[in-house]
Amino acid sequence: MSLTLYPAIDLKGGQVVRLKRGEMDQATVYADDPGAQAAAFQAAGFRWLHVVDLDGAFAGRPANAAAVRAILAAVSLPVQLGGGVRDMATLEAWLAEGVSRIILGSAAAKDPDFARAACRAHPGKVAIGIDARDGRVATEGWAETGEMTALDLALRFEDAGAAAIIHTDIDRDGMLGGVNVAATSALAARLTTPVVASGGVAGMADITALREAGNIAGVIVGRALYDGRLDPATALAEAG
Repeated sequence: MSLTLYPAIDLKGGQVVRLKRGEMDQATVYADDPGAQAAAFQAAGFRWLHVVDLDGAFAGRPANAAAVRAILAAVSLPVQLGGGVRDMATLEAWLAEGVSRIILGSAAAKDPDFARAACRAHPGKVAIGIDARDGRVATEGWAETGEMTALDLALRFEDAGAAAIIHTDIDRDGMLGGVNVAATSALAARLTTPVVASGGVAGMADITALREAGNIAGVIVGRALYDGRLDPATALAEAG
C-alpha cells in the first residue's frame, strides 16, 4: 500500500511554526511567508498539503485566514485544513474558497452530530482529526483531555462518509521521536475509513515502517522536513 505524504504548514500569528507536544509556547518559527512555503512543498513534488490554524484551534474560529488564502493562491495542490472550524457555515466557506478537505478535531469530539452531518453533506471533503494523549482524546488545541478513547471516537464516524481519520499521538508530536506505528496500525485495523498517521516522524525509518504496516493511508510530516532530516525526493520515492 502506498503512503501519501502530507507536509505540514502550522500557522501561528501568520507565520509557519512547529510546536512541541502542542504547546503554544514551544513554537519554532520556520517561515514568515506561508504561501512561499506551500509553493516550495509543491515544487518538491508533494501531492497534498496539510494546513493547521493553530490560533484558530484555541479560539474556536478561524484566526489565520489571510495566511490560508495566501497558501491557496500559491499552489494548485489540494489542501486539507484544520483548526477553528466549529460550524457548517465556516466549513462551507472554506470549501467555497478552494480548500479540498476540512479537518474536524475538537468539533468531532464535542459535537459529533455536527461532524457526522458535515461528512454526509460533503462526502470525501471532511476528515476527522483524532488527537490522543495516552490513547485518550484531547480537544481545544490539545488543552483538554477526556476519557473517550481514540478508537471509540473513530468508530462513531465509520458510516458517516469521512474522507480519513487523522490520528495524532500528542506526546510524540514535534519531538522527532518516531511515529507511534503500532497504535496507528491497530486503529486502522479496526476501521474501514482510511487512517493517516501524525506526530513524531523523525526520518526515513518512520516512512518505511508506516508503509510496511500495510494499512496506513498517509502520514503528516513536519519538523523532520523543516530540519532537513527528511529529503523530500527520497521520502516520496519510499512512500510509493
